[in-house]
Amino acid sequence: MSNESAQQSSTLHFLDYWRVIRSRKEIVLAVAILVVLTGTVYTLMLPNIYASSVRIAVSEDAPEINPFMQQTYYSSYNPYFLRTQFEILQSKPILYEVVNRLDLQKEWGKAGETLPREVAYKILKNSISVFQQRDTSLIVISVKRDNPEEAADIANELAEVYRDSRLDLAMKSARGAIDKIEEALKDQLARMEAAEEKVQGIRSDLDIAVVGGEGSIDVGDIRMQQLEGDRLFAQKEMVEKEGLLQILENLDDKDLIERASYITFDQSVMSTIQQLQDIDVQLSSLDADYGANHPEVKRYILQKQKLEEALKQRLQALRNGLQTEYMIAKNNFESLTKVLATVRSDTIESQGTKYRPFRNAQNDLETERFIYNQLKSKHRQEIITLEVPRNPVDIIDVAEPNRRPVSPNLFMNVLLSIFVGLGAGVGLAYFIEYLDTSIKTADDVERILGLPVLGLIPQKVRPLIEEGPDSEHAEAYRVLRTNLAFTEGGSHRGAFSVLSGGAGEGKSTTVFNLAFVSAQQGEKVLLIDADLRRPVQHTILGVSNRFGLTNVLLRDVPVEEAIKATSVPNLHFLPSGRLPRTSLGVLDPKRIGELVTSLKSKYDVVLIDTPPLVGISDSSIIAKETDGAIIVVQYRKYPRDMLMKAKGMIEALGVNVIGAVLNNINIMRDDYYYYYHSYYSDYYHSSQSEVPMDDDV
Repeated sequence: MSNESAQQSSTLHFLDYWRVIRSRKEIVLAVAILVVLTGTVYTLMLPNIYASSVRIAVSEDAPEINPFMQQTYYSSYNPYFLRTQFEILQSKPILYEVVNRLDLQKEWGKAGETLPREVAYKILKNSISVFQQRDTSLIVISVKRDNPEEAADIANELAEVYRDSRLDLAMKSARGAIDKIEEALKDQLARMEAAEEKVQGIRSDLDIAVVGGEGSIDVGDIRMQQLEGDRLFAQKEMVEKEGLLQILENLDDKDLIERASYITFDQSVMSTIQQLQDIDVQLSSLDADYGANHPEVKRYILQKQKLEEALKQRLQALRNGLQTEYMIAKNNFESLTKVLATVRSDTIESQGTKYRPFRNAQNDLETERFIYNQLKSKHRQEIITLEVPRNPVDIIDVAEPNRRPVSPNLFMNVLLSIFVGLGAGVGLAYFIEYLDTSIKTADDVERILGLPVLGLIPQKVRPLIEEGPDSEHAEAYRVLRTNLAFTEGGSHRGAFSVLSGGAGEGKSTTVFNLAFVSAQQGEKVLLIDADLRRPVQHTILGVSNRFGLTNVLLRDVPVEEAIKATSVPNLHFLPSGRLPRTSLGVLDPKRIGELVTSLKSKYDVVLIDTPPLVGISDSSIIAKETDGAIIVVQYRKYPRDMLMKAKGMIEALGVNVIGAVLNNINIMRDDYYYYYHSYYSDYYHSSQSEVPMDDDV
C-alpha cells in the first residue's frame, strides 16, 4: 500500500512539472524560437573555417643505427614524453619560427601593414591543436584557418620546424658532450702522466725489481705464485693417492679381484681378469657336459687357480707401489708448504715496509689509466654516434588542403540552439512559475483556506442565459450545486452569499449560473445583486436597476415590489438599486438579517452577489447573515496573500464558509483540468444523445 502511494506521489510530482511547462508553453516556444533564430543567423554570418592535419611519429633522441647498442637492449617507456612534445610543439620558439618562415606577420596584416610578432603568435596558437592518435605514439597537428591552402602550409611547416628543432637540439647536445669529454681527456692525461712519474720515482728510490715494463710485476710475487701453484698440485696428488690407498686397504683378496677392473687400468691385470672370465665360461660348459671329475675340467680348474694366485701377487705389488707414491706425494706437499710459508713471510714483511708506497702509487696509476681509457673510449663512441644519421621525427602524412569546411556546422549549431532554447525556455518558465504566487490548483485552495473545493469552472464561461440551457459549461455548475449538499452540515437550500477576494474573479457570473441551474432543477430561486458599487446582474438579465435592494433597505418600497420576474422559469431577481449619495446605514446588519430571513421563507434558494472582500466591508456584513458563504477564487490571477487576507477577514467575523470555487481555469494549459472537463463534457453529451425522442416513448 505504501509503495502504491509513493508511486502515485512521484507520478503527480512529475505531472506538476509537466503542467508548469504546458501552462507556459508560449514562453518556452518563444524563447526557443528566439534562440534558434539567433543561433542560425549567427552561424550563417560566421566565415568558413577549413582544417588540415599532418601526422608525425616521434621518438626519443637516438641515432637510427647505434653501433654501440646491444641487440637485446630495450628502451624504457616514458609516459610523459608525448605530453612534453605537445607543449614543445606549441611553444613560442617553434611558433615564432613558423611565423618567420611563412612571413605570417605580413600575410595576416591588413592593407600591407605588418602585425606585431606577438599578435601573429597568438593567432597561430589559437589556430592549432595537437593531440595523440589513440593507442599509438603518433601526434596529429591540426590547423584551422579560413583558407584551406594556408591551413595545409602552416601544418606542414610546423611539422618541419619541429623536426628541425629536434635535430638541432640533438646535434647541439652531442657536440656539447664531445667538447666536455675532450676537456676531461686533456685533464685526465695530465693526471695519468703525473701518476706514472711518481711510480717510476718510487721504484728507483726503493730499488724494486719488477718484470713487464708498464705492468710492473714484482719478482717476489711471481715466485710466490709459482710456489702456491706447485703446492696446490702436490696437495691434489697426495689426496688422490691417499683416497685410492684407503680403498685398496679396505678390500680383501676376493673383493680386490672382483673390483680390480674398476680400481686400476694395468694391462696385465686386465688381461688376467679377462682370462679368468673365459675359463669360467669354459668350466660352466664342460661341467654341464662331462662332470667335475673329467680331466679337462680339472685342467681348467688348475689353470684358474694359477691365474688367481698371479693376480693376487700383481695387485699386492700395486698396493705396495701406491703406498710408496703416497708417501712421496705427502713429503713433497709438506716440503712445499714450508718453503711457501717462508717466502710468504718474507714477502709480507717486505710489502709492509718497503713496497707499500710503491703499491699505493701503482694503484693510483692504474685508476688514472682506467679513467683515461674510459674517457677516450667514450669520446670515440660519441664521435661515431654523431656521424650516424638520426631522425627523431618522421612525417607520416603530409597535410593537404581540405576544401570542405569544418566550421561553422549549421546542423549542429541549430540542433544545439534548439536544446539551449528549450532549456532556457523551460528554465524561464519555471522561474516565472516560481515568482507567480497566484492560485494554480485546487490543492492550493484547500491548503490555504482549509476548505473543500466545490467546483472547477473552466475559462471563457458566459452567463448560461446567453449560452443556453444545453451548454456544456452548465455541467460544472450542476456539480457545484450538487456539492453544496454534500458539504459538512450543508444543503443546497437556504440563503448563500458568493464572495471573492478581489474584483474581476468571475464571482457575478458564477452566482448567476448557479442560480440558473438551480432554477432549471425546479427550485424557486431568488438572485440578489448586493454589489451596490458595481452591479452587473441587471445587465445579464436585461432588466432595469432603478429600484432594488437599496430601496428595500431604506424602506422606500416593499421587497415584493422590488423583486422582478425573469425570462428564466423559477428564477426571480432583486436588483441592487441605485446607491444613494451617502451609503451610511444602508447595509445595516439587522435589516439585512430580517430581509434574508423573510426571503428564505418564500424561496428555496437565495443567492446573493456581494462586492469583493478586500477593501470593502459590505460583503462581510452580508455574508454573516446568510446560511453559508461560497468563495470564488480565479485561477492564476491574484497572489496568495490576498486570499490569506480575505480568509482572515472572514474568520474574524465568524462567517460560515461552506467551500470554494476555482474559476476561470485554462483547460488547454492544464492536463488535469483538461481531462476533468473532458470527462464531464463527454459524459454530458453522451447522456444527451442517449435520451429517447418523444416519438420513441
